[in-house]
Amino acid sequence: MEISEWDLIQKCQKGDVTAYEELAAKYYRRVFMVVLGMLHHQEDAMEVAQETFYRAFKNINRFKGGSSFYTWLYRIAVNLAIDFQRRQKRGVMDFKENMDEVIVETERLGSDPYREVRDRELGERLLAAIDQLTPDHKAVIVMRAVEGLSYKEIGRTLGCSEGTVMSRLHYARKKLQEKLGSYL
Repeated sequence: MEISEWDLIQKCQKGDVTAYEELAAKYYRRVFMVVLGMLHHQEDAMEVAQETFYRAFKNINRFKGGSSFYTWLYRIAVNLAIDFQRRQKRGVMDFKENMDEVIVETERLGSDPYREVRDRELGERLLAAIDQLTPDHKAVIVMRAVEGLSYKEIGRTLGCSEGTVMSRLHYARKKLQEKLGSYL
């Protein structure tokens, strides 16, 4: 019989490490991918994802179920990633080198070399443009475009209003359009 997420959380709150390991296993990849989308550096993303799960375990008693566990966890991850970005100012070159590894792993081979080169160049420019956004703007772009979260979910995760989310998204999209205008 499969145990419910809420039952696992309650066991965690009583100190059951095995229950927490189940929760962590369920969400680790999603959290890692969100953090990687924000930081664009695999080792940094792993570090922030691990810190996310450590802090979540340490503070599991604060989780009251007002939102989904993933939303609560996601908020911790995004906040840690934003804090990390503010402390670390990675250059576009570091970003490009590390994202190339990720792109190579996930890229499909196609039959049109011209299209492949054009798409790769656009992808690189898009990633570089996203990297130039402020941490708050980068977070809303990643949450909306990569995770597909609603404005309400993003607002809950970041602790701001839906209007603030819409404003940040508008600003971020406008900046991306300015940087990528020749490609759009």
